[in-house]
Amino acid sequence: MDSLTQIVLGAAVGEAVLGKKVGNKAMLYGAIAGTIPDLDVLASHFTDTVSALAIHRGFTHSIVFSVLFAPFFGWLVSRYESYKDIKGWAWLFFWAFITHPILDAHTTWGTQLFWPFDLRLAFKTIFVIDPLYTLPFLVFLILAMVQKRTSAKRRLYNKLGLIISSSYLLLTFLFKWIAYNEFEAALTNQNIDYIQLDTRPSALNTMLWSANVETENAYLLGNYSFFDTKPISFETYPKNHEFLGDLAKDEKVQRMIAISEGWYIISKEDDSLYFSDLRFGLLSMEPNSQNFVFKYKIEKDASGKVQFTEKPKDKRDGKKLLSELWIRIKGN
Repeated sequence: MDSLTQIVLGAAVGEAVLGKKVGNKAMLYGAIAGTIPDLDVLASHFTDTVSALAIHRGFTHSIVFSVLFAPFFGWLVSRYESYKDIKGWAWLFFWAFITHPILDAHTTWGTQLFWPFDLRLAFKTIFVIDPLYTLPFLVFLILAMVQKRTSAKRRLYNKLGLIISSSYLLLTFLFKWIAYNEFEAALTNQNIDYIQLDTRPSALNTMLWSANVETENAYLLGNYSFFDTKPISFETYPKNHEFLGDLAKDEKVQRMIAISEGWYIISKEDDSLYFSDLRFGLLSMEPNSQNFVFKYKIEKDASGKVQFTEKPKDKRDGKKLLSELWIRIKGN
């Protein structure tokens, strides 16, 4: 999830663990702890694109990280805070650390919660930024923050924030189930033979859902809003995996295919090859758009090694997409 959401979650967890004993400092350290797992993004400054993608939401988002580093941070904070209970601080950091990847596991990218096992947990029930999850949570956190440390209202507000946000998170599984059934029915009604079907919510909401459908030689992409009145339509994107040629045997290409979980297409533009990760969809609602959220140019460096370079995103595309999504959410 986005940084603000993780800060709010971490602060609320910190309050639940130590708020009664240390007041707003519990929220402060919980907020800090809630951001620490995302420091793995710094890897992009020290390694290549493929390695950085493989590292992202890996070790720092695991149970192992939470268990190993919570006692260290607990000891560190107790060294200079007046509250000297190492176990209490360690417990705060553990819960702030572990709830971070559990929440991230609900997004499309997912997390390697069970690192070092090569298993990425991704429920794909919520977008990385969802105001309906974050804003009510933030309001209750602020209400709790302004109460006295020992106030019953403080604990009530914080508890309500945790309950309401968690309830919404559970509700997204129901939304996903409904959307999945709609896509499945549409494929059946249109006599489309497919290998697998994958669904996810669109940006900033859980009312409009997107689907990736794998067929033998192509992927079908479709959208469904809970307010739709017309049948679901799908657009076809040829896989073009044969464009890779001998590059398909390259180690980095194989790693990118694994990272994308096989949901990728290859395209040729100006004599260059591009790898598009279909799991995160398009930056446009226009028919037959090739403007994928994550698109990488495949090229060889001076030494002949394959490199992936992410295609820069245009902020104007993001603004345009939000406008298109708002219209599409209202129904087809």
